Amino acid sequence: MSGLLSQYVERFRLSFFTPTFTFVGPPYKSASRFGLSPFDVELGREVWLYISMNRRNLKNVLVVSIGFLSLFTAYGGLQSLQSSLNAEEGMGVASLSVIYASIIISSMFLPPLMIKNLGCKWTIVVSMACYVSYSFGNLYPGWYTLIPTSAILGLGGSPLWSAKCTYLTISGNLQASIDGKKGSDVINSYFGIFFFIFQSSAVWGNLMSSLIFGQDSNKTSISEEMLQYCGANVCDVTLSNTTTPKPEQELVHILVGCYIGVGILAMIIVAVFLDNIDQEQTRQFRGNREPFCQTFLSTFSLLKDRRLLMLIPLTMYSGFEQSFLSGEYTKNYVTCALGIHYVGYAMICFGATNSVCSFAFGKLAEYTGRAPLFFLAALTNLSCILALLFWKPDPGQLPLFFVFPALWGMADAIWQTQTNALYGVLFPRAKEAAFANYRMWESLGFVIAFAYSTFICLETKLYILLSVLLLTAVTYPVVEYVEKKNPTPPIEEGIYSNNKEAKEGGSTFIIAELSL
Repeated sequence: MSGLLSQYVERFRLSFFTPTFTFVGPPYKSASRFGLSPFDVELGREVWLYISMNRRNLKNVLVVSIGFLSLFTAYGGLQSLQSSLNAEEGMGVASLSVIYASIIISSMFLPPLMIKNLGCKWTIVVSMACYVSYSFGNLYPGWYTLIPTSAILGLGGSPLWSAKCTYLTISGNLQASIDGKKGSDVINSYFGIFFFIFQSSAVWGNLMSSLIFGQDSNKTSISEEMLQYCGANVCDVTLSNTTTPKPEQELVHILVGCYIGVGILAMIIVAVFLDNIDQEQTRQFRGNREPFCQTFLSTFSLLKDRRLLMLIPLTMYSGFEQSFLSGEYTKNYVTCALGIHYVGYAMICFGATNSVCSFAFGKLAEYTGRAPLFFLAALTNLSCILALLFWKPDPGQLPLFFVFPALWGMADAIWQTQTNALYGVLFPRAKEAAFANYRMWESLGFVIAFAYSTFICLETKLYILLSVLLLTAVTYPVVEYVEKKNPTPPIEEGIYSNNKEAKEGGSTFIIAELSL
């Protein structure tokens, strides 16, 4: 058996050195031509399919991850800087509010429509173009450039993430059926790989901003008078909304130009290298199109499921905690006490920890389950919130400015990997609508947090964040209890059709075809 396996693996390897490696014809004729029995032919077919699908699924996960890494190197860097770079009249925070308000609107109808008509791959490409437009808006920031491009980004945000989650869920279920594993375990692993690569975008995007702004000649020292208005101990909305010195405009243009370049690169990577694994389903949908109202209402019809209702606080908390770090911590702690050129370094700590922990927790979840990891994330965030309530930022305590983002990154790694995987496991037959709900409720958390950002005290914001966390601790266990009592049956994804895969039809039997 091992000899036959080695034989077919070797033939599979050698096939890469020829334009096409194909066994064609009736099984018995093909077998006699190569001195193989029909049993050998079938074995070779299974071996080739196994190797091919393993390689293809992993390659697709990596392509999606690298594409998102490149795209969010740009967007993540810009988001971290908005509250400090475009602080006039709260313009930067307002643009972030418009982004997530638009995501809520697009979540209501766009993801199912785009995914079912374009497929996951081209939905991702089109949505990435919306993100790139926001980078162009930051070249000459103003109300007439930032707000429209923010709205465009938001419209593409929900389809982008829904398509990504749907794609990884399909790939995970497909790989699980090949390996004979639980779909949830493989999906967890795939989301872990994705977030391991994706979250490192915070490292590269913020490293770019810190290195470029480090060249600034306008850097000024923070006075003792200004330091007293940093942190949560003092509440004076007028003073907390004053602007800090901005970097030279030429440096801003260089940074935004770099962000535009990596955003366009992300579109090219996905368009060229990602497989269209749901091409057949997309073709069938276009041939048998559902009424618009049915597609439009699919997102809301899922709210009849009480498990989804119980997941709303958890999903909204994800938006609250991310917006706090990028909008409040960077401005009221880092920029206020150290200067804007330190924002990138602080967010690098967040991104690096988030990236490593995403991969680690994605694997660890196979052994511990979701619940212990969610408990760890909640405990970590609870500790950080309480500490931030009483900490008075001081430049002499430099390491602390980086400890908080690192701990926050560890917790966020759990919120992101496990919540995304949880939606895929609980709603395998309504993936598009489920992930549209995920983006809608998470975005609502972002919108609320950014909307009250310039109107209430930082201390109050921390108490709101703490309240949503405690509500999540009450509702999430209900979801696990319901799921334990009535487990969701997994769904097997069919092998996607492609003329480069093994095919069987009529009197022709194609074992393997690899055209390069």
